[in-house]
Amino acid sequence: MANPITDSSQWGTLSIATCNTLNLALPARNFYANQDPYSHAEYQRKIEWLGMQVARLNADVLAVQEVWDEAALKEVVAQSRLRYGLIAAPGSEQGASGTPCVGLVTRLRVEELVAIADFPAGMNVNVPELGEQTRFERPVLRSRLRTRQGQLLHVVVAHLKSKRPKFLQDDQGKPLEDRNDPRIVARATLRSLIRRAAEAAALRAIVVDILKNTHEPLILMGDLNDGPHAVTTQMVAATSEVAFNREARDTALFNAYDIQTGRMLLRDVAYSHIHQGFAEVLDQIFVSEEFVSDSRFALGDVRRVDYFNDHLNEGRDRIRSDHGFVRALLRLHMPAKEGEERRHPPGQASQINTSH
Repeated sequence: MANPITDSSQWGTLSIATCNTLNLALPARNFYANQDPYSHAEYQRKIEWLGMQVARLNADVLAVQEVWDEAALKEVVAQSRLRYGLIAAPGSEQGASGTPCVGLVTRLRVEELVAIADFPAGMNVNVPELGEQTRFERPVLRSRLRTRQGQLLHVVVAHLKSKRPKFLQDDQGKPLEDRNDPRIVARATLRSLIRRAAEAAALRAIVVDILKNTHEPLILMGDLNDGPHAVTTQMVAATSEVAFNREARDTALFNAYDIQTGRMLLRDVAYSHIHQGFAEVLDQIFVSEEFVSDSRFALGDVRRVDYFNDHLNEGRDRIRSDHGFVRALLRLHMPAKEGEERRHPPGQASQINTSH
């Protein structure tokens, strides 16, 4: 059978993006004990700024992170003046507690939306001095969407553990170890790394469960808190063997930036975060082989990837995000089915499960 991507008679486009909002919370609402809540004026400025960014991205599928209040996310989208059928951040409907949530904003029809807090069976990990880790710190969001032409699309949104050292503390949050001792800092950094690696391995299990022995396309987006070639990221993507083992492609994920076909558009501005003066890519978009143009199972390709990061050089301000945003334009070869849009209007959800 001929690869459908070689026939350009039927093309659809799909724009996808990921956006870390930096503590999106309602005004006068305490989210972290060591941070003041937003004043009403600050909150208004924040949702206006984020609304402008959502409008610039204008994505069909938008993955968001660091949402404390779903109501605030809905206000951001309202500020953008764009229309979306689904705006959801499971776990934050009544206000998240302890840690923010990830969310999904989309124009596509949603068939399933599930927040996954617990690690898949067999993926628990022991962390030094902290015991067994059995859950994601921020639940992963898994969804099944339908494009306007009827193509099934899996989208996973994740926000993995940060690189900040994980120091021991009591039930009241008071430190139990000397944070100025370099050896303690190294030990705390080790705990953080193991926790992020545990989440990466558990996320890998979710990806494999979706992709194994299927040819259904998957998109993974979010803040992975590590670079695209870091061990933790490659635990999720597993692309190390695809060059010499084509079977490995079945469950591998490919960095959208690396496989984009519009090479003439590449610029050396691919970073999404600046830490102590060093630019890095923490916010990423990965796709399954159905978006790799030379795959025999290709349904389309990644046309281009853009980074919206100018605001990172404008100084620190909690009104703006401290992360850049990443957007990819995908092409899909999908003949439209007669009557598909009439039967299933874009954005209409047939089944949504947001239980943990």
